[in-house]
Amino acid sequence: MAGADSAAGARVDGLLTSLKKLVATLVAVAETRLQLLTGEVRAESHRLIQLLVLGAAAAFFLAGGVLLLTLLVIVVFWDSNRLLAIGVLTVLYFAIGGGLAAATRRSAATGSSLFEASLSELRKDRDRLSV
Repeated sequence: MAGADSAAGARVDGLLTSLKKLVATLVAVAETRLQLLTGEVRAESHRLIQLLVLGAAAAFFLAGGVLLLTLLVIVVFWDSNRLLAIGVLTVLYFAIGGGLAAATRRSAATGSSLFEASLSELRKDRDRLSV
């Protein structure tokens, strides 16, 4: 009888050890996935900040250039057709602005690939665990 009790106790200890190892493995997998997710968020935030800074600088210099070009055209046509020059440039700027607004709307509607690598790894984990 004592041998049967010690064998049952060994099985329970072995089962508990296996469960502890399984939990440790699951925690390690979750930690790895969270580290991957954190890296993706950090990289995306750096990319967005860089895009905002570059975009603001480009907008500033392009606006200055457009303003100076507009003044140049108006000065060139001052004596003959200054109102026509102002009207044509106004229509041109509205057309460009409308086109850029439409392109921005299309770009915003397409969505982002943020967390794609993390989702892919989680799908692989799910597939491995379901087998």
